[in-house]
Amino acid sequence: MTQHTLQGRSDAEVTWFQRRSFLQAAAAWTAMGGAAAAHAQSRSNIVQLVGDALLNGNRLRPEQAIQSGDQITTGPASNLIFVIGNSSFHVRQNSTLTVERGATLSTVGMLRLLTGAVISVWGKGNARSIVTPTVTAGIRGTGVYTEVFADQDNRSYFCNCYGTVDMAAGRDRLVSRSDYHQAFWGEVQPKDGRLLTPAKAINHTDEELEYLAKLVDQQTAWQRLGKKGVKDGKGYMDDKPGQMHPAAVNPGA
Repeated sequence: MTQHTLQGRSDAEVTWFQRRSFLQAAAAWTAMGGAAAAHAQSRSNIVQLVGDALLNGNRLRPEQAIQSGDQITTGPASNLIFVIGNSSFHVRQNSTLTVERGATLSTVGMLRLLTGAVISVWGKGNARSIVTPTVTAGIRGTGVYTEVFADQDNRSYFCNCYGTVDMAAGRDRLVSRSDYHQAFWGEVQPKDGRLLTPAKAINHTDEELEYLAKLVDQQTAWQRLGKKGVKDGKGYMDDKPGQMHPAAVNPGA
């Protein structure tokens, strides 16, 4: 288990996935054929549901299927893991998000996170995005962690755990290319003239990304490369307020 930094979340919440019940659920999902089989057989795409969650305002049952276009709300001490198409999602407790529709019901076009936190692994495909109150991120096939801090006026945190992401906050723009956790804050008010500021990797672990990737027959960048890098977003900001390097690169060395 790699070390992780917590901000506003308990260690038990971040590492809950290590429980025997989750490992059994993930193994059963894989044994049943994973996402492709779930779609072909029209069975549930929920890998694990702990606690209470709402689907479009009604209580979510484990045998239901989540489709793009649905709104999801998780309650206290709740966690939800599900798969749509070639993307997988782990929704933390006290979260509200909308999985907006792409070209088909099995394609996510946009993930709109209103409150709480979600870890997601996205396969390659058409343009997709994650939107929070302060950040918009264009996804090209990657693994990311996103969190909205309601107690900080909906200040948003975004970690490009691996892959390429087009990020925007106000007039700030950044292309993040990462092999290992390049993270940023989407500020409510500018700090030193910027709305995108570098951050440390918080509230998520390598193992969580690895499990989500496995659910959709993928590997993380560090699994493919056989090495890990430095967890932060420092060194990728331009000297001019409101502007950033057009292609920030994290070599993962």
